[in-house]
Amino acid sequence: MTTSAEWLEVRAHLLEHRHALALKAVSEYPSLPKVAGTPLLTSPGWMPSSPVPLADLSLELSRSPAFSPDRGALLPDGFGSYSEAMAALAAPAVFQNRETYRLLGFTGRHLTFGLGTYFDGIDVGEACAHEYAALSAGRISSLPLRSSIGDPCDLGARPVNVAISTLTIRHDSSGSTFFLHWRDPKRVGHAGGMYQVLPVGVFQGAQDSDFSLWHCMIREFAEELLGVPEIHTPDYDTWPFACELTAAARVYYLGMGVDPLTFATDMLTVAVFEASRFDALFGDLVSHNDEGRVLEGLPFTASNVERFVHHEPTQAAGAALLSLAWQHRDVLL
Repeated sequence: MTTSAEWLEVRAHLLEHRHALALKAVSEYPSLPKVAGTPLLTSPGWMPSSPVPLADLSLELSRSPAFSPDRGALLPDGFGSYSEAMAALAAPAVFQNRETYRLLGFTGRHLTFGLGTYFDGIDVGEACAHEYAALSAGRISSLPLRSSIGDPCDLGARPVNVAISTLTIRHDSSGSTFFLHWRDPKRVGHAGGMYQVLPVGVFQGAQDSDFSLWHCMIREFAEELLGVPEIHTPDYDTWPFACELTAAARVYYLGMGVDPLTFATDMLTVAVFEASRFDALFGDLVSHNDEGRVLEGLPFTASNVERFVHHEPTQAAGAALLSLAWQHRDVLL
């Protein structure tokens, strides 16, 4: 039996060593491909040979199969799920069980989704990360929950919430800059204490009919780069920011991968803006948002890519996206 105090000790170990644990956890999957020399796990069918315009991806909404996650042996007595324990004992500032789109299949450029919830990912992925942290801390000697999942890229093995991770690039004839986010562990339930591209958001709709990757990205651009309060009922056809963003951005899909520690699954996208249009849209770029600190634009150079891919605590998806974008810079820019 695990006490609340013991659970919190392991949770603290996970938060403190999340990046190192992710680098170590990749060794659990020696046969799975990795994205662009980073720890991000992937499936061959998820990775195009060159950037694909986002508009070339097609979506289908289907029915989600039932899934009952293993309660796990590391939960404190009295809690039925990892998200329940987090909510009671260690809830970050942003922690809501919103409805999400759950990835069910990916063939060519066609993605099939069902409906799920944000806590589906917490109850499986964050629980497996906690178990891995407990192993690292010498509290347990095996990984039964992780082993029960098997291949984390198997879309039938677990409920797969997808985050849309976007590398934002400002470009002109003198060079390009990109933007990163430091995720505050006190404010987020996933990847706290790490750098990530921005904007990033779990694929979900603001309203029942809002089944669109780009619409989800528009809302995240407004919220994460401009600090706009969460938008619940947007009208994309009349919202000036949405119209201007759609006209200004060149958006590409570069691939998809799974974090080896938490199983967080990210679509890797790039949005490129000519400098004048970026400045018109994001002249009021915030320094902080609800999830952490926004770094000032960094030159998109080999040395900065190397730094954040290999030498800083960057989330696996962000590191993979930076590496891929650098490989494809002639196409993107």
